[in-house]
Amino acid sequence: MKFKTMVAMVAVFMSCNVLMAGQKAAPMETKNIVEIAVGAGSFKTLVAAVQAANLVDTLASPGPFTVFAPTDEAFAKLPAGTVESLLADIPALTNILTYHVAGGTESVKSLITKKEITTVQGSKVSVRVCDNRLYINDSEVIMKPIQASNGVIYVIDAVLLP
Repeated sequence: MKFKTMVAMVAVFMSCNVLMAGQKAAPMETKNIVEIAVGAGSFKTLVAAVQAANLVDTLASPGPFTVFAPTDEAFAKLPAGTVESLLADIPALTNILTYHVAGGTESVKSLITKKEITTVQGSKVSVRVCDNRLYINDSEVIMKPIQASNGVIYVIDAVLLP
């Protein structure tokens, strides 16, 4: 293996370790992604959107899934009327929601190593670490991953747009 490649791989894994430093691994959750989102209380808009797009059964299925979940505050950053317009346009809403989901359960290390991941929608999102913070496109992951019985949730601070 070339020295530069080895150095790059070490840097990626060190970034990941710094990102997760001091964070204990979350215990395996017995609730699925939808149950966690409903119970958290900070994903009311996301849950309403998932319900409107008839994706509840899919995201409650065995999966596994990796979900990039925008908080209610993330949805509030969208221009006024955007959420209401999307709730009235189910194909557009489904397109955006499926852009927030990837098949499989991706760890922080695997995300960083891949640098991009294909979503269920079909487009890719980029993954990067900057100043020891993990970003999906331009949205920051704002807490450690939440393990669900059917995948993992990464809480993000902005809605991803394909």
